[in-house]
Amino acid sequence: MSSRVHLLLVLALVQASPTVLADDDAQNRLTWMLQCQGCHRADGTATGDEVPAIAGQVSRFLHVDGGREFLVRVPGVATAPLGDADLAALVNWMLAEFDPDHLPESFTPYEAAEVAALRTRPLGPEVVPERQRLMTQLKAISK
Repeated sequence: MSSRVHLLLVLALVQASPTVLADDDAQNRLTWMLQCQGCHRADGTATGDEVPAIAGQVSRFLHVDGGREFLVRVPGVATAPLGDADLAALVNWMLAEFDPDHLPESFTPYEAAEVAALRTRPLGPEVVPERQRLMTQLKAISK
């Protein structure tokens, strides 16, 4: 490849970078719609007792022991037909989109390797008691 063609490709990529970054939000929103919205609704509200609201709540799990892991081990998350990097991006987007007020200042975004390790141990029937255990912890620190 000539150096001129190479330079033109590099310039095109640099110019496209803001678009690519802006598209990440759109891609995560689309992934949410296709993978999560059926149970959690477009606005992250609850759909009955089985599926809790995440709007205004989901980032709170990051404040209790085991909460970070729980968010990826939830069956619908752990078994989502997404690659680890895409799932990490979606969870990070979900936290910022639906509960930015409770996102810890020290929050470290999920990365593909962490998601890969956590999703090998999806929660099954124990998801409800685990959520209740974490909610008890959350109530204790809220007082």
